[in-house]
Amino acid sequence: MTVAAGYAPEVKTLHVKACQDGKCKEENLELVAGSVPVDLGCADDSKPDGTCSATSKPDGTQRGMLNLDTLGESPVDVTASGRYTDGEPLPVRTLRFAPRASYPFGEQCGRFISASVVLDAAGLRQDR
Repeated sequence: MTVAAGYAPEVKTLHVKACQDGKCKEENLELVAGSVPVDLGCADDSKPDGTCSATSKPDGTQRGMLNLDTLGESPVDVTASGRYTDGEPLPVRTLRFAPRASYPFGEQCGRFISASVVLDAAGLRQDR
């Protein structure tokens, strides 16, 4: 789960419940600062085995993870609640969505299933 950059400074705690195929898991998420990768380029672009590097920079988001024992392609019901930094409760937000299946390393290497959501002031939405 990602708390959007514009909303992250307002969120102190986040509790998430996710249910799929009648099995549920819930917990308070440990939120950590989110980041994006930054390409630092390659030492020698003319060589195919040249040394390349990257780093990361904070992007203003907060991220937390709820590990489900098994994740399939059937719909997931997510409920998020928590507290603002002033102690007031966050609105309870719910979303039903289908996880995404992809083959990031080609079909010969197997399928990966992912389920990620973003929380902002408007509610929950599936992450791209």
